[in-house]
Amino acid sequence: MLRLDKFLANMKVGSRSQVHEIIKAGQVTVNGKVCRSAKQKVKEDAEVLVNGQAVVYQQYHYFLLNKPAGVLSATEDSRQKTVLDLLKDQDRYQKIAPVGRLDKDTTGLLLLTNDGQLAHQLLAPEYHVPKTYYALLAGVADEETAKAIAAGLTLKDGTELKPGQLKILRQDKDQEQSEIEITITEGKYHQVKRMIAAVGNRVEGLHRSRIGSMDLPADLAPGQWRWLNASDLSLLTMRSNIRPRPCEVSTQP
Repeated sequence: MLRLDKFLANMKVGSRSQVHEIIKAGQVTVNGKVCRSAKQKVKEDAEVLVNGQAVVYQQYHYFLLNKPAGVLSATEDSRQKTVLDLLKDQDRYQKIAPVGRLDKDTTGLLLLTNDGQLAHQLLAPEYHVPKTYYALLAGVADEETAKAIAAGLTLKDGTELKPGQLKILRQDKDQEQSEIEITITEGKYHQVKRMIAAVGNRVEGLHRSRIGSMDLPADLAPGQWRWLNASDLSLLTMRSNIRPRPCEVSTQP
């Protein structure tokens, strides 16, 4: 059970002080009765109305964002724009954070949630959640490049990387460029860029297109986001060792 003020504040009805004023004014009913006490304990499935409008409690919230370049994968920064700045104020639920990070110049699929358990499972290598990226390379990737990635790499600093999959999309020997699709199951610091450097090429552009079996929607423009539902979450975990717990998921109001 939750205090009524926390229930309402967590659901972004207002700040804690604003919620107190709403409650004092008699604008809140709980299971059909006016409640004027912010300390009133409320079950998560209680019928709570504010000025006649239902407020449904949801513990976990999930967003899919098409991260644009130039935005930090962080919850806050005093000088630079973060991915949370792309959300509406009313959707910045308590403890919402990016699942892992994409570099400032990397674009594409990024998840935001306050479900710490799912975030850990999506990132931890033992759950084998595949993440797929498109990369533009300086240098011509070939079959030997793909074999090296598939065998697993040990970087110069001793970091051991699990095997990945590399698919060559385009080779341009005249321009010394290539385009690839690479899939990994880890998320170590600058991992794709370091892997590609270890096999003699350089990443010039990086875009994440898929996590698990969930693709970045083609109609979701950079900087835009959408809510995820239960079917979406099953796509995230479909190709992994994750057994998702039953839980309520956010739906667009």
